[in-house]
Parts: sequence; structure tokens; C-alpha cells
Amino acid sequence: MPKVEFVKLKKEEKALHLCRLAEEFFAEGERVLILVHDDNQAVTLDRFMWTWKKGSFLPHAFANGAVDCLDEPVVIAVEERNPNGARVLIMGRPASLEFTGQFERIIDFAEMYDDALAEAARRRFARFREAGFAPSMR
Repeated sequence: MPKVEFVKLKKEEKALHLCRLAEEFFAEGERVLILVHDDNQAVTLDRFMWTWKKGSFLPHAFANGAVDCLDEPVVIAVEERNPNGARVLIMGRPASLEFTGQFERIIDFAEMYDDALAEAARRRFARFREAGFAPSMR
């Protein structure tokens, strides 16, 4: 059963957390898939990953169909597919239970700075629990 963790966000800093988490898992030798809402968000995150931390290098690619992502340790994707065989999913957006079930670790976000986003996170947390996962807060 995958390990599901929710990261509590008190500020609108999801991109920063996506990068930190990807770097953390990359340092552990894990392949990572970051799922985002759309191409615009993917391109923005791709650019941010090159500059977010001075002196840092996080090898990654945006799975837009133009590049082969099989060997990339970190992949940014819009669609629910796993082109690099990642074992870690970082959810910049919600994903189906069928898709999330193929990963060993799943990171989601509880965006507490916005009431509607916080309520949506509570529903996702409950959905994971009802599906037999044991979600926790990080």
C-alpha cells in the first residue's frame, strides 16, 4: 500500500515545496513525478526549478511529448502517466485513485491559507482513507 502524506501549507508557496520535495527525494535516489494542472503551470515550474535555489541543480524534464523522459529522475507532467517509472508522486493537482495506486509514496498538499482549498484537501484525505490508504500529515 502506498504511503500517503499531506504537507500543510499556510502560505501560497506550493512551487517552492514542490522543488524542495523533489530535491529531497532525488537526493535519496528516488525517481519523482510531479503532476500539475496544465501546460502553463508545467512550464512555469520547469523554469522555476532552474532558479529556485542558488547553487542547486535538480535534473528534470517537462513531459510535453517533445522530449524523452525515460531517464529523467524528476518529471513534470500534466497527464496521468508515469513516463520515468517514478515511485514517488508529488501532487501539484489532484489525481485519480487508480493512478496514485501505482506509486510507493504520494505527497499531496493541504492548502490551509484558503478555505475552499483546505476543504478540498480534507475530502481528498478522506477519500484516501476510505480507499484503504493510511494518509498522514507531514
